[in-house]
Amino acid sequence: MLTSVDTDLIRVLADPLRLRIVTLLARETLCTTHLVEETGARQTNLSNHLKVLREAGVVDTEPCGRYTYYRLRPEVVETLAGQFTDLARAARATADAGLKRSCP
Repeated sequence: MLTSVDTDLIRVLADPLRLRIVTLLARETLCTTHLVEETGARQTNLSNHLKVLREAGVVDTEPCGRYTYYRLRPEVVETLAGQFTDLARAARATADAGLKRSCP
């Protein structure tokens, strides 16, 4: 049973703009221009966030002429969701068993 969560990935997704980007990419593959239009972020700021998402393995890129398209890697989100599910199961089992460490 896994009882820890990938904290680096949580930090990556904790940023509101990066979470917005991930949410948009869950619905469709988009280029930087689309993401600028959808988020209202400046292109340089958006590019920096996309770099963080790429380096964390959250998104894949697909060059298309002078544009770069971004695609969410669903397996990354599924893995993180699974880790949270495992934590919830552990918490439920702890609560059901009444496990509590006594104070000295």
